[in-house]
Amino acid sequence: MNRPLSLTAWIWLMTIVLVVAFMPFDPHLSRWAQALPEEIIGFNRAITDVGTFAWMIYTSATLLLIAFVIRRASARDTLRQRARAARNLSAYFLLTIGTASALVHGLKFLIGRARPELLADYGPYSLTPFTGNTVFESFPSGHSTAAGAFFGAFAMVMPQLRPLFLLLALLVGISRVVVGAHYPSDVAAGLLLGLWVALMMAFVFARQDWVFKPGPYGWPVLRHATPESK
Repeated sequence: MNRPLSLTAWIWLMTIVLVVAFMPFDPHLSRWAQALPEEIIGFNRAITDVGTFAWMIYTSATLLLIAFVIRRASARDTLRQRARAARNLSAYFLLTIGTASALVHGLKFLIGRARPELLADYGPYSLTPFTGNTVFESFPSGHSTAAGAFFGAFAMVMPQLRPLFLLLALLVGISRVVVGAHYPSDVAAGLLLGLWVALMMAFVFARQDWVFKPGPYGWPVLRHATPESK
């Protein structure tokens, strides 16, 4: 069985199930979250912008450029090899986050779901596609997609800390509901979209023997994670 296609099917099936399961409760959960104590809302406001694409893209692009320059300028083989590894790793993060950003913004534009702030006027299930107005770009959540891609990429690179990274992505997603920017179904779709991009990009890199290589059952594993790759 083609592993990427199999994973794609399972992740999208899970996305559909979660979105459908959350949708009937979206307005109630959104109101409940925004009525939480101010201390909780304030904490979520403080962490929610961890899920912005801009700083992730700029940081990974900068690291990619630095690694490229070091590799080109260094005469030492050891340093050149380390710079090459850092370049490929930065490229993995940059392409993962950039691809996730392009996909989620395209979906937002096509779907046009009204945000919770328009709940009273439009209801929780209003769709107004192709407006280009951010108040009609609730689904999927961009911050949640960014968090899913970013922490999903870390989960692929550092599998021993995978539960921690997935928890951090979930916290960013929940913060989007608490601050009133998204419905829970927006967050579920965004997190899984970002995770899917991180997984698929790992498969692409493994085929090129960059950062990852095919491991047991074709799953991408770090190139240095097994004795024969050292």
